[in-house]
Amino acid sequence: MPKKYYFIGIKGTGMGPLAQILHDQGNEVVGSDIDKFTYTQAPLEKAGIKLLPFDAKNIEAYKDFTFIRGNAFTDDHVEVKAALEAGVDMMSFPDAVAEQVDQNTTIAVAGAHGKTSTTGLLAHVMKNVEKTSYLIGDGTGKGTPDSDFFVLEADEYRRHFKPYHPDYAVLTNIDFDHPDYFKDINDVFSAFEDFAKGVKKGIVAWGDDENLQKLSVDVPLYYYGDKAGRDDFLIDQIDKETTGSNFHVSYRGKDLGKFFIPIFGQHNIYNATAVIAVAYLEGLDLEGVRQHLKTYPGVKRRFSEKQVEDITIIDDYAHHPTEIQATIDAARQKYPQKEVVAVFQPHTFSRVIAYKDEYARVLSNADTVYLTPIFGSAREATGTVTAEDIAKEIKGGATIITEDTVSDLLKHENAVFVFMGAGDIQKYEFAYEKLLGQIQSDRS
Repeated sequence: MPKKYYFIGIKGTGMGPLAQILHDQGNEVVGSDIDKFTYTQAPLEKAGIKLLPFDAKNIEAYKDFTFIRGNAFTDDHVEVKAALEAGVDMMSFPDAVAEQVDQNTTIAVAGAHGKTSTTGLLAHVMKNVEKTSYLIGDGTGKGTPDSDFFVLEADEYRRHFKPYHPDYAVLTNIDFDHPDYFKDINDVFSAFEDFAKGVKKGIVAWGDDENLQKLSVDVPLYYYGDKAGRDDFLIDQIDKETTGSNFHVSYRGKDLGKFFIPIFGQHNIYNATAVIAVAYLEGLDLEGVRQHLKTYPGVKRRFSEKQVEDITIIDDYAHHPTEIQATIDAARQKYPQKEVVAVFQPHTFSRVIAYKDEYARVLSNADTVYLTPIFGSAREATGTVTAEDIAKEIKGGATIITEDTVSDLLKHENAVFVFMGAGDIQKYEFAYEKLLGQIQSDRS
């Protein structure tokens, strides 16, 4: 029987997809959020889901709905406070997702980096070979009627993935991140191991990660990578081209064939192999997997490309050193003859304090580097570190830009611009695109 759901913070990258899933399942879905447009709201509007501005009065109007509370909202938030005072039926986002996990054969993708890209790739392949619902952390969700599988991005922050008990888990890596919550790498490891212990059938893990090698679990653990004698799903015959990557995979000596992905960087070869591993373990049609890997369009804000006039612009969510390195490597693979210009917005003061030297090291691999001021957060509006502290450590230096000085980028011609960050880096990107448009208009 259909139910009624009200989402507090419906534009969240996880909340939006869950709202889409529940809507697709025939439920009535309404939600509230900030008025400012975000890229996650377009799918909600397309689905016809009603979006409201935050207002305590909404609670009374929808008091017979089940409320789903976004992870970012504390008890003093205007709607959360009203909901608690009214005593309405309310559940957390992770608990609402956990209800979906229990309904299908679920594959949850977790990792400090790469989980959105891997979830998107897995969802794309699975939905084309089997009936599959999915929740991706780029704001995309789908509730397929009578689905056999559920593909889920599982977030480690504040141990949000703890309530999930999937059939399979894909673990891309364990790395120290979210220093505002986790104490150290051991704290992160304990969160992942707790999650892994709740997996029912098997875990597919990246073999190069030393922490993933230390996991102690009761279900089979399958490693993927390019080290013979160590990895169960072994990658070889890698050929990287400007149109994508070719590679061969075998499973414990059994030939699974050659594959091609139209995306870039070594990390995406690993991600695709994780998808192949899950499909093989579930006995799915590998020929179908092979064909649909070729048609993968990518996910939002992960190496998203556009041409503005004659300039190539890449927009990427990368905000951790490992992610930045992967994005720069991917740009080098696709555009070997172009100057790689990195425009990076550091994200949160605590993360910059933890990774200042690593940021400088990986950004030095770009040909030219621009930095914006640090994007803070609700918990960290100010800090003791600045973008200049990173710039001083970058080999060859870096230029600090603002929206008013984005014209500095115009001096680069045969270049690919890689805008990276998890904050509002897109405002700099859009300002640059506007300048390019004005120049073209003046020429014509």
